Amino acid sequence: MKLHKESRGTITVATILFALIAAASIYFLEMWSLLVIVPLLVIYGLVFWFFRVPNRDVLDHVENVIAPVDGKVVMIKEVVETEFLKQPSIQISIFMSPLNVHICRFPVSGNVIYKKYHPGKYLVAWHEKSSTENERTTVAVESLTNHKIVFRQIAGYVARRIVFYCKEGDAAKAGHEFGFIKFGSRMDIFLPLDTEIVCKIGDKTKGGIDVIAKMRD
Repeated sequence: MKLHKESRGTITVATILFALIAAASIYFLEMWSLLVIVPLLVIYGLVFWFFRVPNRDVLDHVENVIAPVDGKVVMIKEVVETEFLKQPSIQISIFMSPLNVHICRFPVSGNVIYKKYHPGKYLVAWHEKSSTENERTTVAVESLTNHKIVFRQIAGYVARRIVFYCKEGDAAKAGHEFGFIKFGSRMDIFLPLDTEIVCKIGDKTKGGIDVIAKMRD
């Protein structure tokens, strides 16, 4: 199983802690140490599972908006995006549980025209106010269909580290990685009002693969 580069520090710390706790359990608990070691092995395995990098065949897209993350669609509504677009938009929110792949991908192809990191709170990621109050990053792309699209990584109650690699002027390619969020979190996408939405609340998404909306020139 291939692991994401963001796993290095976390897995190193997890390995040291596992070894220390296991050794202490064997020394102090002897035959009862398995009561500690077995649950620890499960947790240790979940850390590796969280940082997995699945093999996915990402296609080229022009009009399609691609799911940027694995997760569940929890919101589709008309809002006013106040940070960059400053106009009414359709917001699609996808919640990621700790068991989902947490690679963040560009939802559209085009050029990165804006990015900004915001420190903030750690409300639960499905809370509506988390989009404007939690720690988050905002990225805007001018798409190949000449639309300005905003998407936002949002830290949750458990997620405490957001990573994004893109910078202004970079080429964006739908379905390809631009960042990572450690543990449970959320991604918001803000689209033009005339966008055709092809997903619905409750849908499970596969990042880089599933089409969630379509835009026209």
